[in-house]
Amino acid sequence: MNKSERALIKDIVNKENEVVELMGWVGARRDHGKIIFIDLRDRSGLAQLVFVPNNKEVYESANKLRNEWVIKVLGKIAKRPKGMENAELLTGLLEVQVETLDILNEAENLPIDVYSDGRDIGEDVRMKYRYLDLRRPRLNSNLKNRAKIINFFRDFLVKKDFVEIETPVISKSTPEGARDYLVPSRLQPGKFYALPQSPQQYKQLLMVAGLERYFQVAKCFRDEDSRGDRQPEFTQLDLEMSFVKREDVMSIIENMLVDMVKALYPEKKVQQIPFPRISYKEAVENYGSDRPDLRKKNSPAGEDPNELAFCWVIDFPFFEKTEDGNWTFTHNPFSAPIPEHIDDLMNKKNIGEILTTQYDVVLNGFEIGGGSIRNHKPEALEKVFEILGHEKEKIQANFGHMLEAFKYGAPPHGGIALGLDRIFAILFNEPNIREVMAFPKTGDARDLMMDAPSVVDKKQLDELGIKIIKEK
Repeated sequence: MNKSERALIKDIVNKENEVVELMGWVGARRDHGKIIFIDLRDRSGLAQLVFVPNNKEVYESANKLRNEWVIKVLGKIAKRPKGMENAELLTGLLEVQVETLDILNEAENLPIDVYSDGRDIGEDVRMKYRYLDLRRPRLNSNLKNRAKIINFFRDFLVKKDFVEIETPVISKSTPEGARDYLVPSRLQPGKFYALPQSPQQYKQLLMVAGLERYFQVAKCFRDEDSRGDRQPEFTQLDLEMSFVKREDVMSIIENMLVDMVKALYPEKKVQQIPFPRISYKEAVENYGSDRPDLRKKNSPAGEDPNELAFCWVIDFPFFEKTEDGNWTFTHNPFSAPIPEHIDDLMNKKNIGEILTTQYDVVLNGFEIGGGSIRNHKPEALEKVFEILGHEKEKIQANFGHMLEAFKYGAPPHGGIALGLDRIFAILFNEPNIREVMAFPKTGDARDLMMDAPSVVDKKQLDELGIKIIKEK
């Protein structure tokens, strides 16, 4: 091996008696008599470095080392003395007898402990120093496992002939449920884009375009109050399929989830395959929720972390009454009713009894995904908006592009979106989705590390034609 080529720590297990170059962060330090032991950490693991006094210059430099300094060493890989092995480490039978040491960067005393699991540290401090918080093994592992699951889903869908397609992040504000995050247009003064609550309309338009099978790992944005399983921005596995019925979509997702657990989490047990199917009415009556927790022990995840009780909830009401007596949708306005209720939709009768083709997938009491078969005929979609109380002009202004697209040979289609952050939190036995996201917001939607949201220059506001009105 060329001595100038960096090796990863995990690879030294195959390099006994070789001289290698390692780079990483200083961890624990131990002084045994005159010998200095340093734990070196890189992305792949830990190695024990050994510094002895007879290499005077290197030894004196090693004496200065402190936690989290960044260093480069050149050293010979040797077996540890008998009785000094560490069976808990991949490299625990070996040590690095350091010949040269370069200090690449020093580190001040860290404001937070990065060696504990971090659960005893206040969220405000952890969020402010998130780049340090992520050094702790638990969070570092969460991000790596997150990537493994996404790659598994991606490979699974590609093999099923799905095409990964990116959709716009700035688009049109339309009434779909939660508040939009608005983006002012400089070139079109007084007009606004919106960040997507989901790629819902674009993915349906891709079905009109004849792609037939689409998916995307999509960033979504909703201006709503945060909680343990909700953030202002989150990640969905979004997909849509043409020429399908409800069972086709559910089958793809069920197989994908089961295969993922078997491949990546064999220690976990899926309680029942196929997943149980429960109607919305049955779920509410028997479990008091449309997100039933079907774990047999029904114990907190911390006491029973390997039990995965999936289920499908189906046959949701399409519409429900608002406080002011009008109708609103329970899922999204683009869903189709179940086939036997299409006539009621088209005639706008028995509205409260119309059931939608919506299907939610639930895991251990959390909704981790939801989808439906869509209305692919413009007249049916228009009836939904009429029931919701929208006037013709408003329907055209908000959704005219969808209605027009459906006139040009839109295939029957349906899809689903999985809330990836919730799935990760459950699989990693974390109490909330902030623990599985790289840079989450606090409970009041702030980024303490970047100090966002923040005040912007008056010049920027003037370019956008925006004036801030301060509260008295």
